[in-house]
Amino acid sequence: MSRRKTVLDIQAMKGRGEKICALTCYDYPTARIIDTCGVDLILVGDSAGVVFSGFDNTLPVTVEDMLYHTRAVVRAKPDALVVADLPFLSYQVDMREARLNSGRLVKDGGAEAVKLEGGKNVADIIRGIVDMDVPVMGHIGLTPQSIHRMGGYKVQGKKEAAGAFSIVLEGIPLKLARKITAELSIPTIGIGAGPWCDGQILVLHDILGICDKYSPKFVKKYADAKTLISSAVSRYSQEVKSGEFPDEEHSFL
Repeated sequence: MSRRKTVLDIQAMKGRGEKICALTCYDYPTARIIDTCGVDLILVGDSAGVVFSGFDNTLPVTVEDMLYHTRAVVRAKPDALVVADLPFLSYQVDMREARLNSGRLVKDGGAEAVKLEGGKNVADIIRGIVDMDVPVMGHIGLTPQSIHRMGGYKVQGKKEAAGAFSIVLEGIPLKLARKITAELSIPTIGIGAGPWCDGQILVLHDILGICDKYSPKFVKKYADAKTLISSAVSRYSQEVKSGEFPDEEHSFL
């Protein structure tokens, strides 16, 4: 019988040289599916604002949005560690709000850890959240919530924020990511940061080919679910309009 992975399990994987597989997820049925596929960590990301809700970026996402998606994923009872994103303005204003919102994602949402973006500028916030026994995943490099300050999505490179149990390296040159990974005792999870990170994460809708709003260089499409869905819905529509569906097999006699 399998058991749910913990923060300690994820950290131990680095020590064993075992690669960490992480993936985003925002709903119950998808969480049930991907949890059977060898995923170690599920990130309920604020990327839901783009791929799920249709916003142009992640900035409009609220804590309530994140609670909704986190609860849906947790209801699937995945064995993977569930980490919930702290959205924009949920931790940057002051320590009290950062701790309160982190606590809500754990207590009310069911997440086992939270993720936030930033380097040295959020180090104190990370320590404050960790001090209340909520594990924190850091996120440096290309931080989508900083899109306006950075003038767009650009490759970045910054220092680690102390106190996190792991850290996402996004849009960082692979040689720098390799150096950071070698120097840190905590696992690094790469996204557009090359092969030498301790693990990798991608957005589920990207690897399935569902979201075509953008196509980053680091994304590898593993399926064409958009065409599959389109084909199925088109067949359904045609059969309804022609009277072919429903037939006796799909009716109560």
